[in-house]
Amino acid sequence: MKKVALRNCMIICTLALIFGFLVIHDPSLLNKAKAQIFSNDLSTVEYNWYFNPREDGKQPEPIKEANFFKKYNTYYVGNPNEKVIYLTFDSGYENGYTNMMLDVLKKHKAPANFFVVKSYIENNPDIIKRMEKEGHLVCNHSKSHVSMASIHDIDKFKDEILSVSNAYKEVTGKEMPKYFRPPMGKFSEESLKYTSDMGYSSIFWSFAYVDWYNNQQPTHEFAKNKIYSRTHPGAIVLLHSNSKTNCEILDEVITHWEEEGYTLKSLEHLTQNKK
Repeated sequence: MKKVALRNCMIICTLALIFGFLVIHDPSLLNKAKAQIFSNDLSTVEYNWYFNPREDGKQPEPIKEANFFKKYNTYYVGNPNEKVIYLTFDSGYENGYTNMMLDVLKKHKAPANFFVVKSYIENNPDIIKRMEKEGHLVCNHSKSHVSMASIHDIDKFKDEILSVSNAYKEVTGKEMPKYFRPPMGKFSEESLKYTSDMGYSSIFWSFAYVDWYNNQQPTHEFAKNKIYSRTHPGAIVLLHSNSKTNCEILDEVITHWEEEGYTLKSLEHLTQNKK
């Protein structure tokens, strides 16, 4: 018996050393191990959404250690065989540019998808009404812009989403489209499952760049080069509506996309035409 116990102890120690060595060389393994711990229930391990960018006109690869996202009505990209772009804006507050962006979208007859927090609806009802009237989707970005993976109480979780949809209905008289963007791209298996159970699609992205700092706006050329070089079929493009640069280049960017043969469509096209 002592020999068996000693052998088992040696095996465990050896496996621990091997795992430790692998984690040092591939930190993503730690996230995988954490997820396995919760395998009997929904994992509450928090992940940050990321993608591996490409500049060859092809779709980027998504996060690997959390590929369970595919099970929960979640999207980060559309059909690779369609030259379609899904233009999305995250709108946490108004900075005076949204109406000008809406003018550009109207000029091009191009639909966009705006993810708004509750306070944005309450503080900008006229803009919300205009978005809806002109055929854009106004979608849910949570009440408080907190990590949804940090909320385990189902009632609090639901309130983060339902309070936004209720505010939208009060302003427009209509139901809010059931598309949700997790704040800051933070998520867990639990949060995606909760969101899906509420009938919502979770929308991540296959392109984004640093455009949200008001005092550190990128130059026009930098922004355009970044956007153009990483455009690909089925792209879900994340921009921020508070960006001065985005406002000033939007007309030129959409014109460029049109000249390249791309069409802008709403998220309804994405979810109704699954790959």
